[in-house]
Amino acid sequence: MTHPVLKGAAYILVHTPDMTLQNGTTQTTERVVNPDSEYLKQIEGHMRLFDKAVSYPPNQAYIGSITPEELKGMEFPWYDKAVDGASRFGRLGEIMPQEEFYGLIKAVDSFDLVMLEAGFAGKAAAALKAHPLLGGLAEKVEKAASLGLALSEITAQVDEQHAEGLYQNGALVGCVKRAHDIDPNLNAHVMLENLVSKASGVLAFLNLSDKNGIDPGTVDYVIECSEEACGDMNQRGGGNFAKAIAELTGAVNATGSDVRGFCAAPTHALIQAASLVKAGTYKNVAVVAGGATAKLGMNGKDHVKKGLPILEDVVGGFAALIGRDDGVSPILNTDIVGTHTVGTGSAPQAVMTALVAKPLQNAGLKITDIDKFSVEMQNPDITKPAGAGDVPEANYKMIAALAVMKKDINREDIPAFVEKHGLTGWAPTQGHIPSGVPYLGFAREAMLKGKLNRVMIVGKGSLFLGRMTN
Repeated sequence: MTHPVLKGAAYILVHTPDMTLQNGTTQTTERVVNPDSEYLKQIEGHMRLFDKAVSYPPNQAYIGSITPEELKGMEFPWYDKAVDGASRFGRLGEIMPQEEFYGLIKAVDSFDLVMLEAGFAGKAAAALKAHPLLGGLAEKVEKAASLGLALSEITAQVDEQHAEGLYQNGALVGCVKRAHDIDPNLNAHVMLENLVSKASGVLAFLNLSDKNGIDPGTVDYVIECSEEACGDMNQRGGGNFAKAIAELTGAVNATGSDVRGFCAAPTHALIQAASLVKAGTYKNVAVVAGGATAKLGMNGKDHVKKGLPILEDVVGGFAALIGRDDGVSPILNTDIVGTHTVGTGSAPQAVMTALVAKPLQNAGLKITDIDKFSVEMQNPDITKPAGAGDVPEANYKMIAALAVMKKDINREDIPAFVEKHGLTGWAPTQGHIPSGVPYLGFAREAMLKGKLNRVMIVGKGSLFLGRMTN
């Protein structure tokens, strides 16, 4: 057997202000239950322009332009701060504007469900052609521009055929049609969600290849671990996002499947990928996830109430490659895997004991032997105004408390433990996106430089959301 190693990671964000207004669940629900609410009247005045989203410090950290340590050194809160000289392209990924992303959605659309107004399609095609990684996908969007679709045709689809509108600066520029007349799993709303997840997954995979010098043709298995589910009325969540993404990214020698576990899915996917490589079943396994439109503006009411900008205005994505030991890259140690079993229960202390303390103890390690823990790396700029507190900090305090119980540290050492072994949060609240994996790229770099020896990735999921278990 060979050691599985982390050969690279990449991260993408898509700034989607209009999609936040039109497709985020908080906003769509409000339009149904309280269409005249003050929140809906005020929210547009709280949306950020693209340049503001790009220069926002946590977003720059997400794409690797600044480190978590540099972010932590900035005065909190960060919503009114900017990174000088910020670029949409970072060391580990990129931030894409909405207009360009609509073009990408059209480019990944296999069933001609996306309609773009001719003039807008021309602009989107030009943006894709100018993109360093997406020029090869511009042809379909150029064809859409050549069709000369009038806005009236798109308006008719939205008004009469239940299509989901695509808006730019508040104006209708396109739509996503339903894929079936009566199947609710193929209605326009679901198709938009799935196309967004696919498109952002494609962008993450292409950044993984580009930023790490990886030939997509060498990938032989893809695991997609977002929170969406594609299928039809006969198999609602049958999949397969993984092969759909592989098809458009040059991974012609890959097969793949989808893994779902709510927020914890990326951690499950990493364990599975490492196990497949270690067993010799596959040589190179890509773990990929696109983003979720439903969570755009999720805490928007609290942000608007407190006079803040809408900070959940980005769709997230990530990709990582697990391959055979190359003698250089960090090893994923499958001998030390925390497991929240059915018998563990849901008490926070019991969960963290099962995920962190128990596997380390079984391996003869102390909690303090881990240089950095990457937990739910939620951005506190988003969660604190919403009343959820600093999620990473709360996790680190719980791990520190376990270290006290194990007599690895003294109680008065808890703040120092959190400072040394913890990280500040920087990931968008896209469910699965913050769950441990945002640190993979930074961890790999630090370990290659000999600055870190052991890092633990922790993911947790809220299974009750499916109403199948508490």
